[in-house]
Amino acid sequence: MNSQTDCKPTLYYDGQCPLCSAEIRRLSTLGDGSLRVQDIHGLENTDALPDRKTLLRTLHLKQTDGQFVTGLEANVAAWQYTRLGFLFRWLLWWPFRPVAQWCYATWADIRFRKRYGD
Repeated sequence: MNSQTDCKPTLYYDGQCPLCSAEIRRLSTLGDGSLRVQDIHGLENTDALPDRKTLLRTLHLKQTDGQFVTGLEANVAAWQYTRLGFLFRWLLWWPFRPVAQWCYATWADIRFRKRYGD
């Protein structure tokens, strides 16, 4: 990895999930090039990241300051690197946020259990 990609925010996704991969393709097509995407299955184990099972359970976005946002927040944050980001911000506004978080968490849990059985 070079220093240019080290300073980019990185979105970790499940490259074996057809729906996840389709969304990453859309993000990449619409993106401005400032978000790095990383298939979790191509990662080596490292102390700098959560374990593979944690990464696979829900979307993770590592910000340039090294902090992670996860789940719905990671999804909305990822879309902010596209010209359509404004369309997703409302998901984090009250009163939509609790419902959107519940929907995302439920979907992520079902997806994980169907794919990885845990």
